[in-house]
Amino acid sequence: MEETIDVLLATYNGEKYLESQIDSILNQTYKNIKLIISDDCSKDGTREILETYKNKDPRIEIHLQEQNLGYIRNFEYLLKQVKNKYYMLSDQDDVWLPEKIETSLNKLKQTDADLVFGDLQIVDQDLNTIHQSFTEFMLLKRKIQKYLKSYKLNYLYNCVTGCTVLAKSTTIEQILPIPNKSKYVAHDHWIGLMTSLNGKTEYIEKPYILYRQHGNNEIGTNKISHGFKKLEQVRTLFIDVKLGIFQTYVENNEKFPKPLQELNNKALAYFQDIQKKKNINFKNWKVFHELYKQETFTYYILNFIIMNLPIIGRPLFKIRYTILKLLKKR
Repeated sequence: MEETIDVLLATYNGEKYLESQIDSILNQTYKNIKLIISDDCSKDGTREILETYKNKDPRIEIHLQEQNLGYIRNFEYLLKQVKNKYYMLSDQDDVWLPEKIETSLNKLKQTDADLVFGDLQIVDQDLNTIHQSFTEFMLLKRKIQKYLKSYKLNYLYNCVTGCTVLAKSTTIEQILPIPNKSKYVAHDHWIGLMTSLNGKTEYIEKPYILYRQHGNNEIGTNKISHGFKKLEQVRTLFIDVKLGIFQTYVENNEKFPKPLQELNNKALAYFQDIQKKKNINFKNWKVFHELYKQETFTYYILNFIIMNLPIIGRPLFKIRYTILKLLKKR
């Protein structure tokens, strides 16, 4: 008999695309699912749509929040509702291709993984293809291939897109509670990191989701730093991101093994220190190296200059920005 899979769908003012997403989940080749939906105080027609679907399909379970939780707490709430052996995460505005669940479960079983995630096909609001591969567009392919079975996969930044995840429910105890203080550590970042620290992760290269980008996504493909005209803007963003990440790690250090607890503390102190430096930093280069040594040479050097030698980076950034503008890439 097929195992029941709990599909966790968080909604908030999602009336525009919600029906196509729910339809794509209900019409999967793998039928034995429980679609658990938590609505976070929507003010549009989302709740009416959910009630209609609930009356049409007994596999749907609806939870209506009375106070706004935010998307991280909403997913946390959904994780607490899981009763079956496996769970999946879903956004409200994508479209799942018909074999997504079946393929994900087969991969997890064949590899005895604790969590499986995959690629996505980036599409616009009308489902026209923008890019065939989210992984390639976001330059994540090398990192995933090299560090798939290591905590390094999700330590410095997130490589696991939540809406692609299928995982064993036994991982939930290690994940909860999900930190909620930094916007730079989303639920999928934390889920991927905790699972890679405590279990085995696997990856599916073929996209099984149409990842809709429509301008109102909570999380998407927008590369914010590409719009910046000055190195200081890029540097401030990069440091703020890392401060958010490592502050979160330090506040939850009991979740990490001892060596990583020490690195978390050192990394937080390093980024706090360079935040005060405007031109040159000569301290704690060893910490930077420990954090970035698994990255590509180009990524390593670029970030080293931005973090430690902005006085050199400014003229280089101006030249690069001018060239990209001439090529109409900025």
